[in-house]
Amino acid sequence: MKTLFPLVFLFALITAADAGVLGRTVQGKPALKRIDVIDYGPEGVLFIGDGTGAQIFAVQTTEKPNAPKLPAKIAGINARLAEKLGAKADGIEILDFAINPTSGTACFAVRKQDDKTYLLMTLRGEEIGLLDLENVTYARIPLPPGDSAPVAKITDIAWADDRIVAGATANEEFASKIFMARAPISHDEVGEIHSAETYHVSHKRWETKAPMSVILPFREGGQTWLAGAFACTPVVKYPLDALQPGAKVKGTSVLELGSGNRPLDMFTYEKDGKEYILANTFRFHHEKKPFGPSPYWTVRFERSLLSENDAVNEKAALRLTGDEPTNPRVQMIDSYNGVMHMARVGTTDAAVLRMSENGVIDFEILPLP
Repeated sequence: MKTLFPLVFLFALITAADAGVLGRTVQGKPALKRIDVIDYGPEGVLFIGDGTGAQIFAVQTTEKPNAPKLPAKIAGINARLAEKLGAKADGIEILDFAINPTSGTACFAVRKQDDKTYLLMTLRGEEIGLLDLENVTYARIPLPPGDSAPVAKITDIAWADDRIVAGATANEEFASKIFMARAPISHDEVGEIHSAETYHVSHKRWETKAPMSVILPFREGGQTWLAGAFACTPVVKYPLDALQPGAKVKGTSVLELGSGNRPLDMFTYEKDGKEYILANTFRFHHEKKPFGPSPYWTVRFERSLLSENDAVNEKAALRLTGDEPTNPRVQMIDSYNGVMHMARVGTTDAAVLRMSENGVIDFEILPLP
């Protein structure tokens, strides 16, 4: 049996002036083999990551702006989604969810447990529906295998101004990679692949295999960067604009959140005139060393930490000193305990899926801390 080792692909789609998100497209049903992750770009374009098929689909949705306001809470959203499919709450798995910034509709990536089919479901106001992919406008982005390793799973997707970025894992040992392709996104068009390495703070060494489980594009100094968070849990930034074909890119670790955790979602926001980043994580060391009442916990840190150039790598900022939180620029957010998935809604709120103690998953709108 092959052991899963991580591969990191960062897709950069560099758009010409006045170009849209999509270029050459086809009409029909995307040949999805699996849904790993989803996210929205501009113009209502939905990105679907399919690791089994080694591909990303960019689907043009037709939702109109100004959907009904999402409810403050839906208790047992997993049961509500399952009921729409004729299943019980434990008959589905919610893989990911995203908020369409164009319409305000929530989209859920769901897998049925009985037949292992993958579906996209929507929440528009309080109405649950299915996103029909039978006849849509889309472009397929193939993921090249790099040196030799096929893609196994896509871990995250995000849009960055005029680019899409994604992380993935593969089936054998190999170096981390950055993939770049030109925009607008055209069907079956591929681009360049690059090698990357990261200083893993808690491991105290440079690595080329560490899994980037969540990504966050950002702008700084007139350039586009990518922040990535890894298991055990460094936050690292990579420059994207200066990459030349075949060049290697070296990440800069700026923050260590603590070992024994896997980041899940991450986004920026502003509160009281200051910029922050909110990140939720799964603590796989919860039973032997819990951080709170749930294995899912959330942290807020100052956005300015991504601008650090001196206290980096071996000198990167630490959330903990020993076992105690001691960095005032990094704070745990107790009101977000139990949050499995989250996405920003506007400028003041986040939509979250929160697991309760009895395993019920609730949908909630929470104020940004």
